[in-house]
Amino acid sequence: MERDRIIIYTDGACSNNQSSDNIGGYGAILTYKDHKKEIFGGSINTTNNIMELTAMIEALKLVKNKKIETEVYSDSAYIVNCINQKWYEKWRKNNWKNSKRDPVKNKELWVELIDLIESFDNIKIIKVKGHSGIDLNEKADELANKGIESIR
Repeated sequence: MERDRIIIYTDGACSNNQSSDNIGGYGAILTYKDHKKEIFGGSINTTNNIMELTAMIEALKLVKNKKIETEVYSDSAYIVNCINQKWYEKWRKNNWKNSKRDPVKNKELWVELIDLIESFDNIKIIKVKGHSGIDLNEKADELANKGIESIR
């Protein structure tokens, strides 16, 4: 019998990243038993990291029962490493400054994401290799690109 758990794949994308006329998108797919929910959205003048953070935030906001075991898969090493290696604990302690004493970029998104993660009883953030044929990760990427297309 399969474990009772929620599985989420998230992804962010940015077209013309680092330029002033860029467009970003995020996507996520949430699965629980035989239920599936897909979300996507987009933004102008953004970054890939903002879209990655937004994808995870928007997906986690949809989870109603935070007691169910939840696995979140992301191809963003930046997010996965921050959460699993607890970089954010040092950031908090250092008044949201990174190891170079610079302000942490996207602080508001990080605060929101960490608060969401800490509201779950049992959550794992798992790194997955992007564009490697994992069906749900490919679907999250497709949704992130749909987010970009939605505001073109």
